Amino acid sequence: MGKQEEFIREARRIVTAAREQKLALRLLGALAFNYHCPRYNYLQEQLGRVFTDIDFAGRSGDREAIRKLFAGLGYVEDMQVTILYGEGRLVFNNPRGGWHSDVFLDKLEFCHDIPLARRLEVDELTIPLAEMLLEKMQIVKINQKDIIDTIMLLREHEVGTKDTETINGQLIAELCARDWGLWRTVTMNLEKVSQLLEQFTALTAEDVADVRGKIQILLAYIARQPKSTAWKLRHKIGERVKWYKEVDELGH
Repeated sequence: MGKQEEFIREARRIVTAAREQKLALRLLGALAFNYHCPRYNYLQEQLGRVFTDIDFAGRSGDREAIRKLFAGLGYVEDMQVTILYGEGRLVFNNPRGGWHSDVFLDKLEFCHDIPLARRLEVDELTIPLAEMLLEKMQIVKINQKDIIDTIMLLREHEVGTKDTETINGQLIAELCARDWGLWRTVTMNLEKVSQLLEQFTALTAEDVADVRGKIQILLAYIARQPKSTAWKLRHKIGERVKWYKEVDELGH
């Protein structure tokens, strides 16, 4: 069994155990992208994307049950992280398998906050596709692995107004319309991905055209969504004031 298959098998083991205990624990990160892109997940390997972690989202109300779940599966909790950041994040390591898992509670908290608590039942294994895209697009200092995952997700799925194997552009637009900072980072990164597509030699001309077209659809959803009063006030300030959090400030 290859390393990739080992990661996927372990992720399924954890999600299955959580389901048996009626815990809403959902996969995110590179493994979630791999699972939801069966036609195009070969791009991860061709573009040099490797798996390093098995990360999840859960609810803060299930914190103690999640801690017991991982302990029962042979994981050791990073108590320093629990003490410092336990309200929103837990970290577990499995010394036998070499696995590392971050569990984010209620929201993804990186450069921007992406709410998750009310959306964990949308998919049985992962966070929804819209939030998967936002997981990458909210990173101000985006790197190549995040761009690779984004390209793969957009190539595999259509953009629309629902969640089932569709990237919910309407939901993304609504979140961006409430938060100017998130809007600035997401639109900036979508445009950056579009500009960088030709640099990936594993992509065909058809791949590039398809992904670039879907980015334009997403940007159109975001552009036409009515903006909140808070968004409009923050827009007047623009980039003169920092609009995002540094990831290092959050202990990630």
